[in-house]
Amino acid sequence: MAHKFNPINKKKLDNEWRRENLPPIETLEKLGLKAGDIFADIGCGIGYFTIPAAKLIGNNSAYALDTSPEMLAVVELRSKAEGLNNIKIVKTEELDLMIPDESVSFGLMVNVIHEIVDKNQFLEESSRIIKPRGKLAVIDWEKQAMEMGPPCDHRISSDEVKTLLKEIGFECQETMKFAETFYGLVFVKE
Repeated sequence: MAHKFNPINKKKLDNEWRRENLPPIETLEKLGLKAGDIFADIGCGIGYFTIPAAKLIGNNSAYALDTSPEMLAVVELRSKAEGLNNIKIVKTEELDLMIPDESVSFGLMVNVIHEIVDKNQFLEESSRIIKPRGKLAVIDWEKQAMEMGPPCDHRISSDEVKTLLKEIGFECQETMKFAETFYGLVFVKE
C-alpha cells in the first residue's frame, strides 16, 4: 500500500521550511516553466505551485488536478483571492486525469508518484495529457531515511522514476536537487 498524504495535514504544504527549500516561483523557473506554457499540476494539493504557475504562464490554462475535493476547494479560494481566472480545477481519479489528450505542454508532479500504487498506469495516464515534445517535471523525496516525509520504504528513487518514464517515451533532460530532501527531474516526451 502506498503512503497517502492526509488532507488534514494540508498546512504542511505551505510553510516557512517549504518556502525556503522549494520556493514556488524559483522552483518552477528552474524546472523550465515559461510564459506561454499550458500547465498541469498533477496532484496539486492546495495549489502551492498552481497559483504561481498560473501567474507565470500568462493567460494560458493552468490545470489544478487532484483527487481530493478538500484540496481543490483550497485552490479555488486561493485563485479567487489572487484574482486568477486561468486556473481550471479538475477533480480527478488516481488513474484518470479527466482532461483531453495532449492538452498540456508542461506537467508537474511534486511529491505525488510515491503515493501511487500502479505507477506504470499513472505515468501512462500522465503521458496521455502531455503534448509531443512537452515536458514533465517530477519532484519527490530522496530515497533515504530522514525525519520528515513518508517512510523510506514508500519512496521511489530518481533512478526508478527515470526508468519508468523512459519505458513510455520520455527522455530525462535534467536532474537537480532541492535542499538535501528532494530530487528534481525534467523529462521531454518523445
